[in-house]
Amino acid sequence: MSATGADGEAGARACAVPARGPWWWARRRSAVLDVVLALLSTLECVVEGAAFSGDVGLPEPVGIALGLVAGPVLLVRRRWPVVVVLVSIAVTPADMGVLLGVVGLYTLAASDTPRRTTALLAGMTVAGTLVSTFLNLRQEVAADPDYQPPLWFVPTMSVAMGLVVTAPPVLWGLYVGARRRLVESLRERADGLERELSLLADRAEERAEWARNEERTRIAREMHDVVAHRVSLMVVHAAALQAVALKDPEKASRNAGLVGDMGRQALTELREMLGVLRTGEASGGRPASGASGGPERLAAVAAQAVAHAGARASVPEPGAVAAEAVGGEAEGPSLAELAELVGQSRAAGMAVVLSVDGAEGAGVPGRYAAGVEQTVYRVVQEALTNVHKHAPGARARVRLAHRAAEVAVQVENGPSDGAAAPAGLPSGGNGLVGMRERVTALGGVFVAGPTDAGGFRVSAVVPAGGAGAASDAGAASASGGGVAAGG
Repeated sequence: MSATGADGEAGARACAVPARGPWWWARRRSAVLDVVLALLSTLECVVEGAAFSGDVGLPEPVGIALGLVAGPVLLVRRRWPVVVVLVSIAVTPADMGVLLGVVGLYTLAASDTPRRTTALLAGMTVAGTLVSTFLNLRQEVAADPDYQPPLWFVPTMSVAMGLVVTAPPVLWGLYVGARRRLVESLRERADGLERELSLLADRAEERAEWARNEERTRIAREMHDVVAHRVSLMVVHAAALQAVALKDPEKASRNAGLVGDMGRQALTELREMLGVLRTGEASGGRPASGASGGPERLAAVAAQAVAHAGARASVPEPGAVAAEAVGGEAEGPSLAELAELVGQSRAAGMAVVLSVDGAEGAGVPGRYAAGVEQTVYRVVQEALTNVHKHAPGARARVRLAHRAAEVAVQVENGPSDGAAAPAGLPSGGNGLVGMRERVTALGGVFVAGPTDAGGFRVSAVVPAGGAGAASDAGAASASGGGVAAGG
């Protein structure tokens, strides 16, 4: 490889390698190269300086001293290329510094020096070389009377010499500088892409973690809604069964049948919910239908469903989780089952009244989006469960209103009957949180709080959208996050 080629390769990689050479050199190899070039330039200048001093009648040490001063300037070509070119122009009349000028022009063109400065110094070099060559040729022609070249010979050779000495190093330097800047820009772009990919990988990990947590939250909320209500009714019926087992065997038999029905319904709904999450057999090798078999088996199936959902939630795009959530809700309960839900609470001994406002034939849709109907159903279900837990013996009223662009529901209960024994049902304190999450995820409004009469009121207004609105609501739910409504 030539000296200029090696210099170009070293300069192209200088920005990527930390400075390990002395002074302004990025590498020791670059310093060695410049020292060798400086020695060659010094040797050339000394020889040409001695010859020049003899031609003009000066002492030879003067020419040698001039060569010793001009030649080593090449050492600073990377730091001050303009100085090197100016020195080469200055010593041109002495017929020395050819290597100094060639390497200096190359370095100047390859550096970040403004192009106007490069063009000006290159033009000065061409002019100096042209004049020096012209005078030398005229002197040689005049010294030999026998040789009479054509008139165009001296000017043409002078111009040719000026261009030959100047044009190749300048053009090569411009090429190497352009290539160096291209390599630097490509390297910067590659570094930027690498940083961007790193950031995207970090964001993908965060999304995956967020999606797993969001799916666990949804599963916990679904299990709470499915299991808590049914189990609460089962506990109430079991207490009634215990109270009348000896006094009224017929009523005890009916209560026992209701407890069995409640358990079967709870398991059916739980299987439906797990069926959305499972694509085959569970990780334990048993199908989802094996959820029966007691509380221990039920807890094991629930744990497997949570683990399976966490593995599926590794997809980095939140929209996939939202779509899965909406798809899972599509098979849930609907508003048509509210009467049955209220009837179950009546069978458990609660005095509850259901009233529905808004006729389906008066321009009000009779079928809402699946997510809307399930949300309203779950609000009523959780509110009635809370009445069983916290206000035993209280009267309750469920109001459902169909409107043009929304559906409203309100569950209000009076104060607890002091004569009624509490059912002793545990409470995790997250039921209201789960209801609020469901309603706000669909763009609705949820309000809950005590009444002046000493009871409690739960109200929710949900936009009555179609299937598209349900998908949008699922996306809103995926971006909302929240606390798991279990317990």
